[in-house]
Amino acid sequence: MSDTQTVPGRIMAAEMAEQPAVLQRILDEGAPKIREIAAEIAARNPRFVLLTARGTSDNAALYAKYLIEILLGKPAGLTSMSTTTAYGARPDLTDVLVITVSQSGGSPDLVASTKAAREAGAITLAVTNNAASPLAEVSEFHIDVLAGPEKALPATKTYTAELLALYLLVEGLRGGDSSAAEELPALAAGVLARQAEVKALAERYRFAQRLVITSRGYGYPTAREAALKLMETTYIPASPFSGADLLHGPLAMVDNVSPVIAIVPDGKGGEALQPVLDRLRGRGADLVVIGQRPQVDAASAGFALPSGVPEEVQPILEILPLQLLAYEVTIARGQDPDAPRALAKVTETH
Repeated sequence: MSDTQTVPGRIMAAEMAEQPAVLQRILDEGAPKIREIAAEIAARNPRFVLLTARGTSDNAALYAKYLIEILLGKPAGLTSMSTTTAYGARPDLTDVLVITVSQSGGSPDLVASTKAAREAGAITLAVTNNAASPLAEVSEFHIDVLAGPEKALPATKTYTAELLALYLLVEGLRGGDSSAAEELPALAAGVLARQAEVKALAERYRFAQRLVITSRGYGYPTAREAALKLMETTYIPASPFSGADLLHGPLAMVDNVSPVIAIVPDGKGGEALQPVLDRLRGRGADLVVIGQRPQVDAASAGFALPSGVPEEVQPILEILPLQLLAYEVTIARGQDPDAPRALAKVTETH
């Protein structure tokens, strides 16, 4: 084995770098099929939408929940699979769209709950990175996110691929033109090219004992995914909160030595988060902002995102510096982000 093959984090670094190409592949090759599926589902006019997922894919599903409720005006919920797999519940899902999101499509509880949903009358759609998976097989419809094999244990390119695929699906369901996504591959490449900025930022967290990550609106799934990435790679306890929830009690644990990362969307989510940022500054928190330049300049430090991007697709760019941050902090702590302890690529829950 060569020296380059033993470099810690080399696989995760390579897969993060693939993301602009993956996004472009989805736009070029995946979008026509997604539009076709969306048209078939829209013609059946589902009453509401249920989303089923675990881990990183659960954060992608939460993003889809925001899209569905805001852009489609339909109620959407995240399912509790144990009601079906452990308790045997069989709700009437006639004319309900059930979307199951999974990178591998191999977890038995995802397969079992999707199969049960289809038997209960649901329109079932699997969104995976494996067209030959058991989940794709039991679902009526399937969207391949076209990310290619992902070998590092922390999911990076499959997450942003899921986000884009879900955005294109929702746009297709409402008859939109998806034009907001056209510049994402180039913008993502620009963000990833600024890794040196993130490496400097990572020094703030090398010896951190805990982190609080907050956002609102479309940015909240990003906060959850960033916390997951940081915990599974750096082993630093990271607590994600909606800004609204942070004010309902957890703010008490923030003091002048508490590291807080705020994802500030450029739009209504960022406006809703502003009172939270003011309270955090008032408590003297070490506040780092991922967002627009004025918000970054008003914080202790941060990373400025491209301006002029529609809020509903900003999460695809917001997560990129946070993936890099998880990678850089892990390397700085002398650990290997490719292989976090106690984790497996396919988690088989029942």
